[in-house]
Amino acid sequence: MPKRTLWGVVFALVTVQMILTVFVVHRESLTFDEGDHMFAGYMMWHTGDYGLNPEHPPLVKLLATLPVLGRNLWVPPLMNREFKSEAYLDGRDWLARNDGDRNQLVFQMRLSAGLLAIAFSLVVFFVAREFFGEWAGLASLALAAFDPNILAHSALVTTDIGVSLFFLASIWCFYRYVRQPSWLRLIVAGLVTGLLLSTKHSGIMIAPMLLLLIGYEIYTSEKRTRRQTALRLCGGFCSISFIAVLVLWSFYGFRYSARPAGLKMSTTLADYAAPLGPHIAATINAIGGMHLLPESYLIGLVDVARVAAYYPTFVFNTNYAHGVWWYFPSVFAIKTTLGLLALTALAVFAMATGKLRGNRELAFILVPAVFYFVVAMFSNMNIGARHLLPFYAFIFILAGAGAAALAALNRRWLTVCAVFVAAHVLSSLAVFPNFMAYANEAWGGPANVHNLLSDANVDWAQQLYQVKAWQDLHPNEECWFAYFAQPEIEPETYGIRCHHLPTIDTYWLGGTDNVPPVINGTVLISAGDLSGCEWPAASFNPYDAFRGMRPDESLNHAVFVYRGHFDMHRAAAVALAENAIQAVWKGDASAALPLAQQAVSIDPTAVMGHLALGNALNGVGRKDDARREWQIALDQNRQLDQGAQTLFGPELEARLAK
Repeated sequence: MPKRTLWGVVFALVTVQMILTVFVVHRESLTFDEGDHMFAGYMMWHTGDYGLNPEHPPLVKLLATLPVLGRNLWVPPLMNREFKSEAYLDGRDWLARNDGDRNQLVFQMRLSAGLLAIAFSLVVFFVAREFFGEWAGLASLALAAFDPNILAHSALVTTDIGVSLFFLASIWCFYRYVRQPSWLRLIVAGLVTGLLLSTKHSGIMIAPMLLLLIGYEIYTSEKRTRRQTALRLCGGFCSISFIAVLVLWSFYGFRYSARPAGLKMSTTLADYAAPLGPHIAATINAIGGMHLLPESYLIGLVDVARVAAYYPTFVFNTNYAHGVWWYFPSVFAIKTTLGLLALTALAVFAMATGKLRGNRELAFILVPAVFYFVVAMFSNMNIGARHLLPFYAFIFILAGAGAAALAALNRRWLTVCAVFVAAHVLSSLAVFPNFMAYANEAWGGPANVHNLLSDANVDWAQQLYQVKAWQDLHPNEECWFAYFAQPEIEPETYGIRCHHLPTIDTYWLGGTDNVPPVINGTVLISAGDLSGCEWPAASFNPYDAFRGMRPDESLNHAVFVYRGHFDMHRAAAVALAENAIQAVWKGDASAALPLAQQAVSIDPTAVMGHLALGNALNGVGRKDDARREWQIALDQNRQLDQGAQTLFGPELEARLAK
């Protein structure tokens, strides 16, 4: 293919991807985690504070906030809260004050982060081209540029596109070093691997991936050179690791402490690591004690393990209190276009029949892909296809290579492969601009995805512009809104005037409006709250009854509008209990007591209601009555599935033990 034609096609594909991405993020309100990332990045640049969002390393946050560096923006006073609450709530207030519903600053930061998506697509092209030829490169690029999961996350200020880019780039750079060793290639591999570590904690999986590839290289080398090969590659691995850790340290300013002088973390590393068990905690503390890695990075690594241990799962219309090994295979089957699934199957066929060749190149695609997928399957963090994006990076190349190999055989294969690539593109574009809610046609498409999956598979709280537009069309319609990111993001910032319905996050972060036991009118429910994906069991979800109802309207396949006469006693009890618990936390037990009593009277079976009443009674000095309520709550909690007991059980047992 002439070079001018080749680069013209590459430019066209990337340009279309950019246009689609810009249009999509321009119409999306802030998503769940972005305010947290944006505020943390801004504070890193201005104060060197790495303790506001240690859950993720700094690279994406620093890149995204480059456009606001020169601006003297209002910053909320730090309240010395638990570090997650501090970053989420301060990020919310920071954006609400400086940007409001305009999303101008948000849009600029998203465009800056979106550079990683362009780099990702180009690296997919370059890797596929070097491994399997120009046609494989173009096919792989087309698959990446039009993939609905990539388009859904391309310009969001989150870590998923960045980590996918640097996983693939790190493997590619290591391949180039293995194929033609040189000091320059070794250094580049180390630098890129450092960028990977600086993007997301899952980047540490690069170490076993490289070791597996080293094992493959040693096994396939000639016997007389195996010792030499092993020494060279193991030495290269050590050098890459050393350089990568130096790069990681550079993103933390070569400072161990997470926070600048005068500020402390809300928890120590030792206290935060303790729940992971004595052996893991001892290892983490030893690494921290020797200052081998930055404190913020270590706290984030611990946080990943802690969150995964209790995070619930929603899949196939069922709530689980824990992860399930078949979650990500299910997500891949649902969220992948039928065209890409078919091309992946054809690539496997092409490998099995010897039509797709290149043993080393296939090893450098398959080993990291399979390893990543297996680790994902047995992790407990089951919240979305976005966590599979590094796996997709390798699948695009494998599928593109298989298509190119088969298409070169004859016109029949060329037609088949072209049809599947076109099917991939058309299926993705059919859901434009709602790529977040994509599901392929075999599963009922985006209209059905909320029954199968939840969280960032469909609803990452990005629909406030569409809710505001709906409200403008119904100005006299009083509404109640269960919003997935309440109170991390306030709908009022976007001009929405609905009453708040309780969510699990309003329990942790500030309470909600009191809700009547019966609503005659309009109820809006985000898909995440409809599924109850953050509750460990459906019995906790106050909106579980709505899952069997047909909504009157659907906004972006992610917010559902119901009109009628609704029994809301469960939501009413949850709201009262949450507000009572918040009042106790603020030191006003006398105000909490009538709220908790009302919650229990509305729903005597609610664990949270009896917990709240016990807390309030304890706060006003009625210790024996408090213990009785806590015991009732604990007895009710023990009737739940084992996994669901973890939400309130430990707290209740601790209170009764005192």
